[in-house]
Amino acid sequence: MQAGSQGFESPSSTSQNAAVLIKESGARIVGISLRFVLLPGKLELTQLCGGALCLAAVARSRSRDSVSSMIENSRIKETVQTAGPAKDLGRSPRVTLRRITSLDQDEFLERVHASVDLYQPRMSLPATPEAFQTFLGRFDEGQSAEGLLVCLRDTDAIAGNVNINSIIRGRFQGGSLGYAAFAPYAGHGYMSEGLGLVLRHAFEELRLHRLEAQIRPDNQASIKLVQRHGFRYEGYSPDLLFIDGAWRGHERWAITNDMIGIVPSAPHPTLPNR
Repeated sequence: MQAGSQGFESPSSTSQNAAVLIKESGARIVGISLRFVLLPGKLELTQLCGGALCLAAVARSRSRDSVSSMIENSRIKETVQTAGPAKDLGRSPRVTLRRITSLDQDEFLERVHASVDLYQPRMSLPATPEAFQTFLGRFDEGQSAEGLLVCLRDTDAIAGNVNINSIIRGRFQGGSLGYAAFAPYAGHGYMSEGLGLVLRHAFEELRLHRLEAQIRPDNQASIKLVQRHGFRYEGYSPDLLFIDGAWRGHERWAITNDMIGIVPSAPHPTLPNR
């Protein structure tokens, strides 16, 4: 990247200044990092990049207020969160529910490698840092997909992963569930508690009306899990999903908010009036 204008400071010195300002502003980058271009009289985002915080500055350093204002008004404001632990979306006696972030990468990959026998070949989870970042990029806080973690309350260890995929708004207001329990926490009821929190989050906060789960007939643990939470059986679809090199048939299970008495405070704004 070339400066091409008189009076620019070196990228390295200005990057350091900007990094200090961001640190002092009390913000941290979650999920993705940012690349800045500082132009005379103007500070703007030009590129997203994965991995650690990456700054390329090609102008004079700006004040703390300028950087803070950029963070506040940037078009990817949702990726900049105040310092501190990820916000809990729900709590039960033993687990919490929260969104997955880039800070979870190392532990998530460790759990995936330790749990291969639990979820393969029924589903595929990211097994490398690159795959994890791609996986993370699918989620947008419930606009089209939501990536969630079920964690132990006492240690915050990741016990399982739940995704709400393929969210459709308008007259549908529904999504599709995918989930996996991780070793060594599978079989202890943590995912059952977590799924209860997911349903409440989906129906109250995301204001969805319906959630579906497509389950292989031989996955009795998963079938018992959704039955425990009141899902209804809606039939069998042969060759529904391409898994482990072939099209596989699945049972279709579903639940709506009124089946368990959860009603959002107001309809989602995309729901038509009639």
